[in-house]
Amino acid sequence: MSFKPSLIAAAHCDLPCGVYDPAQAKIEAQSVKACMEKYAASSDPDFKSRAVSIKEERSNMVKEHLWVLWTDYFKPNHFEAYPNLHQLFNEATKLAGAAGTKGTNDVAVAEKLISKIDEIAEIFWATKK
Repeated sequence: MSFKPSLIAAAHCDLPCGVYDPAQAKIEAQSVKACMEKYAASSDPDFKSRAVSIKEERSNMVKEHLWVLWTDYFKPNHFEAYPNLHQLFNEATKLAGAAGTKGTNDVAVAEKLISKIDEIAEIFWATKK
């Protein structure tokens, strides 16, 4: 006899706890930027390889945190009140992807990502008032 769940639910913490904060994405984006800076400052190929690996891992984490906000926190009324919100998330997740921080060591791209997260955070905190 095997037991199978009749309903499967998922949330960023599998509760769902209702705790959301764009700071999680920003911290990871700042880590991405720091990895890029350390990469540029090093001449050690092993260190550089580790920096790239960590940068790519953190870039994925940025996307995960943004997706949670986009899909779990923000509701239709938020998207109505802030019509550019979908576009901001699209741009931010792309900046954390292969065409963004995963695919380059250019600190300027990481800075654009952080700036985009800041724009999302501004809207997020406005919705909490």
